Amino acid sequence: MIQLLFTVLAAEAGVVVALLFRTPLRRAALAGLDRLKRGRGPVIVRTIAAMMLVVVSSSAYSMLKIRRRSSEIGQLTPTDQVLFARHLLEASLMAYSLFLSLIIDRLHHYIRELRSLKKNMETVMKRNQAVEEAKGGSAEEVKAHGKEVASLNEQLKQLKSELQAKEKEVKSAEADAVASRRQYENFVNEYDRLMEENQSLQSQLQSIDPKFSQPDRKKNT
Repeated sequence: MIQLLFTVLAAEAGVVVALLFRTPLRRAALAGLDRLKRGRGPVIVRTIAAMMLVVVSSSAYSMLKIRRRSSEIGQLTPTDQVLFARHLLEASLMAYSLFLSLIIDRLHHYIRELRSLKKNMETVMKRNQAVEEAKGGSAEEVKAHGKEVASLNEQLKQLKSELQAKEKEVKSAEADAVASRRQYENFVNEYDRLMEENQSLQSQLQSIDPKFSQPDRKKNT
């Protein structure tokens, strides 16, 4: 389960990196996300997200049970420490995976909106040029074209302001993605540390009582 979660996180981090930079990989990632959001794709994604939330809630409940049991005893047993660390790692990885999927969705949305705004700006600028070229006509036509130019200039200013706002949102999303990538690296280091502690605790259990370590192995399997 943990290995699968790390694979999912690595794939999501790769998609985030592909969306951050203008490369052929961005086009491929955008095309894949467009297909994923068509048909039954959104329903499947929401179903998977709901299942992950249920598993996270179950892990959190298991950690609370271990905490209550340890408060009654007075301290955590080595087995409870291993189980608590495993539940904590699984819940953290799933929550982080959901967070990365949200970042991917927002980046895809902002990139599409930016492209749409740029196309609208180009259309408005072309119309503006055509109007300016037609100013050599009659006085009435010039006045009408002047009004149209003023209207187009206002639309252009509005589109520029919207574009700047979207660029700020994209920069904020990129900063979140970079921070999320650093958190992912911290999770990997924490996972390695927990695995070392798990092996150390299992060796201690075997040295204390070999019979006591056997049921723990069955639980882990």
